[in-house]
Amino acid sequence: MFRGATKVSLDAKGRMAIPTRYRERLSARSDGQLIVTVDKDHCLLVYPLADWEELERKLVRLPSMNKVARRIVRIMVGYATEVDMDTNGRILVSRELREFASLDTQGMLIGQGNKFELWDEATWNEKRDIWLNDEDVGDMPADLGSISF
Repeated sequence: MFRGATKVSLDAKGRMAIPTRYRERLSARSDGQLIVTVDKDHCLLVYPLADWEELERKLVRLPSMNKVARRIVRIMVGYATEVDMDTNGRILVSRELREFASLDTQGMLIGQGNKFELWDEATWNEKRDIWLNDEDVGDMPADLGSISF
């Protein structure tokens, strides 16, 4: 499980060091092989390869005649990029993916259980504050209503 929020830096080439506390789990889970793809919130999603492959199998089975399903597959699978963690624990985030997420040099890596979200730090801070101050949570799933925080 990946949890927590960590500030990360990207160098001029787009290399980002995976925080040390996650490296061992990523090496054990996927031999350091990761997939980076886009999310509709304009952040990037970072999956261990095995978890991505499970999701990808489900995505490509969606009905291709359904416009919404086709768009999701087109975007998520279309942008999916294989990356390998190097011996220093770094991954290379492509220019196309960095541009999509408006990532420059400072990012936030947000643990989401089986994956990470990678945000531009300023965008993350802005969105986080909006979400925390939003009184209208919309339609809450029934399962969430039964959980005490």
